[in-house]
Amino acid sequence: MPAKIITVANQKGGSGKTTVSMQLVGTLARRGYRVLVVDADPQATATRWAASASNEIPFPASVVGLSAANEKVHREVRKFINDYSVIIIDCPPAADSQVPQSSLLVADLVLVPIIPSPLDMWAAVGIKQVIANVSEINDTLRARLVLNQCQPRTTLAKEALEILPAFGIETATSQLCHRQIYRQAAVFGQTVHEFGRKAAAAIIEINSLADEVLEILGVKTPTMQHTVHTV
Repeated sequence: MPAKIITVANQKGGSGKTTVSMQLVGTLARRGYRVLVVDADPQATATRWAASASNEIPFPASVVGLSAANEKVHREVRKFINDYSVIIIDCPPAADSQVPQSSLLVADLVLVPIIPSPLDMWAAVGIKQVIANVSEINDTLRARLVLNQCQPRTTLAKEALEILPAFGIETATSQLCHRQIYRQAAVFGQTVHEFGRKAAAAIIEINSLADEVLEILGVKTPTMQHTVHTV
């Protein structure tokens, strides 16, 4: 069965695209899914993340760099579609990049990580228009905002949540809170799962997001575990 493709995009830098991509794909890999991260960002953050893992505990999912493909990313991704069950494309933050639009042409779902503050939400309006434009071609594309670095008890967060419906993209039920463990996971090339009890709250959050994404995509539970590698 062809892979389900998830694009993680936001033209606002620092929103957490790579965090969402790597934590989500690593979580799915741990569950036995055949997963691939397409690092389409010239900064190659996802590639460096996986390369930071130790030999004893390698990053649990495959990563391939395709930033040079630019507007042809969708064609390159199609080459992997029969080898994996889920492919996640980590897009660059550049507003003038052709990568997000290209990747959305083949995506089943686009996740838009966004920090719940008015400034970040205003800055992310550009990706909303890109999604709308591509949806005229890819009419099965679904989209979700993913709230990242949430601080639920702050006034700013509450005000941002109140204006979310006006953004025009459905918000995922799952949220990722502001936690140091997410940064630590990137430094050591891991997911939060490798940090055990100290990451318990983050593990719950990312598992919830994985569950929600799988439900949206209608992906079945894999029947057996597999071995993954870094491309």
